[in-house]
Amino acid sequence: MAPTKIAVLDDYQKLSEPLFERLRASGFEVTTFTDTLLPYNHPNTLQDAKDALVKRLEPFEIISSMRERTPFPAELVERLPNLKLLLTTGNRNAAINVNACTARGIPVAGTAGEARSPDSTTQHCVALILALARNIPQDDAVMKAGGWQTTFATALPGKVFGTIGLGRLGVSVSKIMHIAFGMKIVAWSTNLTQEAADEKAKAAGLPVEDASGEKTFKVVSRDELFSSADVASVQLVLSDRSRGLITANDLTKLKKSALFINTSRGPIVVDDDLLELAKKGSIRGIGLDVYEIEPLPKDSEWRTTKWGEEGRSRVVLSPHMGYVDEETITGMYEQQVENILRWQKGEAMATVFKDNGY
Repeated sequence: MAPTKIAVLDDYQKLSEPLFERLRASGFEVTTFTDTLLPYNHPNTLQDAKDALVKRLEPFEIISSMRERTPFPAELVERLPNLKLLLTTGNRNAAINVNACTARGIPVAGTAGEARSPDSTTQHCVALILALARNIPQDDAVMKAGGWQTTFATALPGKVFGTIGLGRLGVSVSKIMHIAFGMKIVAWSTNLTQEAADEKAKAAGLPVEDASGEKTFKVVSRDELFSSADVASVQLVLSDRSRGLITANDLTKLKKSALFINTSRGPIVVDDDLLELAKKGSIRGIGLDVYEIEPLPKDSEWRTTKWGEEGRSRVVLSPHMGYVDEETITGMYEQQVENILRWQKGEAMATVFKDNGY
């Protein structure tokens, strides 16, 4: 009997290889891809690129995907006749059309995460804020080039931290910026109320308000958040409603001294608007971990522009590392291997999706 073919997609660090190796003894053939092809459903993806993705994936009966790195819209699912099992990481994935898979009898299964506090994405968001505020990347480059002090750092205590979204990550980052750095927290999202924010403060072990009556998580209008924040941080889930939500109309309200951070999803912010803001130097700094297209194209102006020079904003970039710590990724792959073995035996799999979770 021919081995069952498994494709492990977008494993940049090859962490899956020693874990998936054990499947070979059970009649599986594993191929690992360490690069990412263009997304099938992006409006700028040409037909040739779509066909190249289909050609890569078509031979495989089981596909292991990593978060949203490779989307699986309905049209792509329909073009993969051999696909019998689609695995992803995490307990939801907006990039997979689960209904299209279900219609073809293809189960979709994810992974369950361990509760850690603070979680990896929270840590990375705070790291980007500090990198910008303390000029760490720029000063590192200056020192290695033989230089010394070139500018001032930005103090955070007493300043305003504006969280665009007050879900799990918004609360987690805000709590750290409030307790560790003495920042005042303001929050906005489309349906956020002060009552809900007060409940979130209580659940996080924080007082609802201080001795003077100032709210710990103060809900403000959209305009007030962008105009008052010294640090503005995007903490929203990407959805049809949030795609393109933050535009030049919001960004141009930021203070000249402000820092803007996005560790959520690139398409929540209109990329051209943010890029124009940065090129004009309209705010002090921008920290990005997420992008419109990932991996970020090599010719992207975010990569090629000399940021922090000739009046341009300072920019710190990282390659979507918010959730990429070794323990987390290893745990995800271990769960995928267990699900493959359960599927082979006809046993119930863990974390099976009924929909994409959003």
